[in-house]
Amino acid sequence: MNVAVRTLCAFTAKTGDLDVRFTPAPTALEGQEGHAAVAARRGAGYQREISLSGQHGELRVRGRADGFDPDRGRLEEIKTHRGAGALARQPANHRALHWAQAMIYGWLLCERDGRAQIELALVYFDIGSRRETVFTRTLDAGALRQHFVRCCEAYLAWARSEQQHRSARDAALAALRFPHGDFRTGQRPLAEAVFRVARAGRTLMAQAPTGIGKTIGTVFPLLRALPGQQIDRVFFLTAKTSGRALALDAVAALRRAEPALPLRALELVAREKACEHPDKACHGESCPLAQGFYDRLPEARAAALAEPVWDRAAVRALAQAHRVCPYYLGQELAHWADLVIGDYNHFLDPSAMLHALTQLHGWRVALLLDEAHNLVDRARLMHTGELDQIRVRGLRHTAPKALRKPLDKLERAWKALNASASDEGEDKTGATPGYRVLPALPDELMGALQQAATAVLDHLAEHPTTVDAGLQGFLFDALHLTKLAESFGPHSLCDLSRSRDGRTSVLCLRNVVPAPFLGPRWAAAHTATLFSATLQPPAFHRELLGLPERTAWIDVDSPFERSQLDIHIARDISTRWQHREASVAPIVARIGAQHAERPGNYLAFFSSFDYLDRVAAAFEAAHPEVPVWRQARRMSEAEQADFLARFVAGGRGVGFAVLGGAFSEGIDLPGDRLIGAFIATLGLPQVNPVNEQIRQRLDTLVSQDTGSGFDCAYLYPGLQKVVQAAGRVIRTPEDRGVVHLIDDRFGRAEVRALLPRWWGLGAPPGP
Repeated sequence: MNVAVRTLCAFTAKTGDLDVRFTPAPTALEGQEGHAAVAARRGAGYQREISLSGQHGELRVRGRADGFDPDRGRLEEIKTHRGAGALARQPANHRALHWAQAMIYGWLLCERDGRAQIELALVYFDIGSRRETVFTRTLDAGALRQHFVRCCEAYLAWARSEQQHRSARDAALAALRFPHGDFRTGQRPLAEAVFRVARAGRTLMAQAPTGIGKTIGTVFPLLRALPGQQIDRVFFLTAKTSGRALALDAVAALRRAEPALPLRALELVAREKACEHPDKACHGESCPLAQGFYDRLPEARAAALAEPVWDRAAVRALAQAHRVCPYYLGQELAHWADLVIGDYNHFLDPSAMLHALTQLHGWRVALLLDEAHNLVDRARLMHTGELDQIRVRGLRHTAPKALRKPLDKLERAWKALNASASDEGEDKTGATPGYRVLPALPDELMGALQQAATAVLDHLAEHPTTVDAGLQGFLFDALHLTKLAESFGPHSLCDLSRSRDGRTSVLCLRNVVPAPFLGPRWAAAHTATLFSATLQPPAFHRELLGLPERTAWIDVDSPFERSQLDIHIARDISTRWQHREASVAPIVARIGAQHAERPGNYLAFFSSFDYLDRVAAAFEAAHPEVPVWRQARRMSEAEQADFLARFVAGGRGVGFAVLGGAFSEGIDLPGDRLIGAFIATLGLPQVNPVNEQIRQRLDTLVSQDTGSGFDCAYLYPGLQKVVQAAGRVIRTPEDRGVVHLIDDRFGRAEVRALLPRWWGLGAPPGP
């Protein structure tokens, strides 16, 4: 068994309160520079980053000590901080943890070199003032060995239990049986493909129809692959809460088939949904669940082992029983779960927790990415940042006097940028504010932004008890922008959106192709499977997501028969913006005729709320006998539930909804709860200055095999929404339904080729 010094001490030496108050800390780069600055001040014989290891029983402890001065016999543990007052406010349990790490390294060095004693030093380096504060202790080897043994013994009891769990888990998974007796049509080839790529350590894109049972069809084979590939963790990542629920359902099915299955599954929940005291700050002086958190954590952690599934309810119950914070208990349990179910950002975001744990522990991980057609847009958002000049102007009037100078400098740089921006690239119709893509990063503005962010960081470090949400919000956005600027390249746009009077603007670093950011994340995983009902064309997703060249592809046969779904293409109707008024009457007539021919529940999808409202009003006037309900803007979860509750078995009526909204994917209305859909749009994103710039950039970046910039920016994303919406109609092999594709462009061969094979409208392109 191996354990890192940092992990050993975090497990055995953390005590006292949870304290996650915002305290501006150095960035990773600043921390590295701080370590280098300390080392540069030492003598010529000073040794940096010394690899050390030691053994206690079957436990091997390893790590890197920051520095050792052989002339003074002093081992140094270096920590960087910001602001002279940071040390005075440092919680006692933080420094105790630092001493615990230094003492472990001290013993490992004494054992290696046969030393009888050693001087240990905690070196705190202020990156602003460049000053060191040093605390020292001289300890003999015997005392250090006793500390080392105590830590190892405390960890070993847990480590032995974990080793036994791992052995039992792998033995059970090697013999795991499919929980449903037999596979559905298409499930077996999907499962076999997932298993094969896991064995080969490769990546897979799997397109499989809605209703096939993709979740259990991917989770089961990947779990079967864990023992043979020595995979430590599976991360099931999804875009929506409904995806997490499906993954938990798959785990429940496996456990029903194998009640004693030793598999720990954890659901990660966002902080705002897990927090029990949203009115309190995350530290022991404010929140009772943060007070003494680390003192009560070991019992809560041990109790969790009796609960094999740690979903939101189970984690909350454990937290209540042991009086700890449920959110941070969930974060802790991520260290010990076999299957972690969470959001894409838990592994793919720049500061993703699961990726950080993978790197820290050297885990061998496998990824499952549900509804992967959402991933391009989500990944773009992760690597996009913006800042509004109006926000900066507001800060100048409320910020402390010490911050006025850097904020004034930022405002002057912003004014100069606005003045220099021409009208090139703007929307001439006047329908949108002025918009321009800058040819390069605005160096003067970015420099002023960096200086302002540093000044705010230093101010907040010196005044930690002053809670200023405006300053903190500005700081987070500014740091995100400056971080993105470090990796700025052709994959992103730097654009400026100006107000109508031209006096203010919004600066945005907008990612277009997330591949450069995601490529290293795929490389950090042993295997990854991306699956969805809509991954056409595969080259688009492979290129924009930065998937490895050897990524495998499977297009799974549908379990549904062509006879289950009647598809009608309205070649005589155009839903283009300039034709919408003329399209209302024929759409109303089509919906009315279909409902009269086969009364039942239908969904009608439109490109906007305005279009929806116009058609719905006309339909209600023409067919007052047919019940109608509409999706509204900004519906609450309860209102969405009420909308779906109207689709009862044996019911009649038409629900009007927006394509790409809450009701076009991720909902399940089997049987006659839904018997048809009308899709009055190709789903193409709105033509606006931003999307046009994305189209132009993609024209220069994507390969010919992937398609044109128009295809990538408009056509592919739009038709994915269409297929997802149509997929609500046929959910089981017994369902029968109808889909009306309302637009003449659905008759084009290149459009039909992007629709599912089993619809029988055209052969989709291969990989």
